[in-house]
Amino acid sequence: MLRAIEHIRRMRGGAQAHLMRCSDGNYYVVKFQNNPQHLRILVNELLGTRLASRLGLPTTPVAVVEVSRELIQLTEELCMELARSRTPCTAGLQFGSRYPDDPRRLVLHDFLPDEKLREVANLHDFAGMLVFDKWTCNTNGRQTLFFEEKSSASTAAPGDHPRAPGNSPLPYRTLMIDQGFCFNAGEWNFPDAPLRGLYARNRVYESVTGMESFGPWLERLEHRITERVLAELAGEIPPEWYADDYDAVLRLLEQLQRRRTRVPELLLSAKSSSRQPFPYWVRDS
Repeated sequence: MLRAIEHIRRMRGGAQAHLMRCSDGNYYVVKFQNNPQHLRILVNELLGTRLASRLGLPTTPVAVVEVSRELIQLTEELCMELARSRTPCTAGLQFGSRYPDDPRRLVLHDFLPDEKLREVANLHDFAGMLVFDKWTCNTNGRQTLFFEEKSSASTAAPGDHPRAPGNSPLPYRTLMIDQGFCFNAGEWNFPDAPLRGLYARNRVYESVTGMESFGPWLERLEHRITERVLAELAGEIPPEWYADDYDAVLRLLEQLQRRRTRVPELLLSAKSSSRQPFPYWVRDS
């Protein structure tokens, strides 16, 4: 069992997560059971991130992290700050998302200006993440992190676009984070709307020229996400994260299984919206 051993700092965001060093030597952004958003946020984070990874999308490794009562008692910062009170974080099993590297060395950006977005090697993954976000009805804006690559051209991932001159790799990569508002946060229903799941800026969708641009991820959704896969992933979720209501989990999985065939329709709805998110869409077939 992965254990938290040191508190580093409080993170931004409504879930009031904390950056912690854990027993495997890595750093994790930890969300607690008594976060202000909802207990089910932890389920959404673990299940959603595992599903996105199955689709080949760039996510961070995630884990169940045990945070002891002793560590919380000894760390004043490990609390939830509410409007008129502070309450200690709940001890026990929490959700952890691994920080990409040592936070003392790695600079992460949650925003890049438009001219820098074209320097993101895996920018095409935004199209794949839209497939995921439409499928899971992510009711929050798509959250990402950008960081500069340290590696040489020899480590460029397959499908990444080289930058002229010299065929050198593009300097930035993106990671897709924060699946907490998939399945409509704590509601576990799917109020679809055309603009939901879209990243804030259309430039990330410049590679989309038609429905075939989403093809690789739609195919993976059809073939990689089976009832057995969903059941296996649900089995990794601590029961206290869903208040021992496994029937609610089963209903959620059934809805996810049925919704796979609706994703093309939801993508077309986004395409036809007043925002016009796909500036180079040229084919409807």
